[in-house]
Amino acid sequence: MMTIGVIGAGTMGNGIAEVCAQVGQVILVDIDQARARGGLEAIGKRLSRQVEKGRMDEATKETILARIHPTGELKELGSADLVVEAALEDLEVKKELFQALGEICSPECILGTNTSALSITEVAAHVPRPERVVGIHFFNPATVMKLVEVVRTPFTSQASVDKAVDIVTSLGKSPVLVEESPGFVVNRILVPMINEAIFILGEGVASAEDIDTAMRLGANHPMGPLALADLIGLDICLAIMETLHRELGEDKYRPAPLLRKMVRAGRLGRKTKHGFFTYN
Repeated sequence: MMTIGVIGAGTMGNGIAEVCAQVGQVILVDIDQARARGGLEAIGKRLSRQVEKGRMDEATKETILARIHPTGELKELGSADLVVEAALEDLEVKKELFQALGEICSPECILGTNTSALSITEVAAHVPRPERVVGIHFFNPATVMKLVEVVRTPFTSQASVDKAVDIVTSLGKSPVLVEESPGFVVNRILVPMINEAIFILGEGVASAEDIDTAMRLGANHPMGPLALADLIGLDICLAIMETLHRELGEDKYRPAPLLRKMVRAGRLGRKTKHGFFTYN
């Protein structure tokens, strides 16, 4: 059974850990033991709801939880076959983490990042043996969404890509192979669409409810763009738009002023209970 390290016990990280625990042992790392245990507790609550709904039995739940080891120590990843980093979306933080992982992990360990838009090439350039660094981009919620973007940098070896694809497939996910480019595939298309919906709202063209209804019923989207922004997190949407604008240099990627205002106000969507809509 493989050992998979997951760095970051927040929403994305604990979701990835839950998925990985169905096929291997998981080491869930955060900046301290308390935060890592908080991630495990979130997984337990999610699994308990599955048991209550009859979608999972108690024994399966306990097996998954028993496979996840929460820790505040990065050095415990020395035995990992794969590490997926889902920490803060900050390039300097990621570079420091991957430098450390390059020393801690075995030369055969695949080092993956779940970044949604940042330069994986720049991260890999700071790692011994950068050919093992690859983007492994899950989508929120990781336990439900089938797609994973496997992102190759100029350094990444074919062996590392093949191994990442095999592991993603073993998790029951569908990998798509992407050459590194800002935003990869999905966010390069999706987040500018969300940004345009925010421009429309800010200009007073239509209400948030009517914008989302228009896209659900007129474009057959399962969720309106503003509700989707709330689910992703408005801070994440802003960070992706800023990356696209900076890296591609085109004004069509300029973040909507209302998006900046919402983030400055701390109204980040579902995780703060307030975004374009209000959540209980």
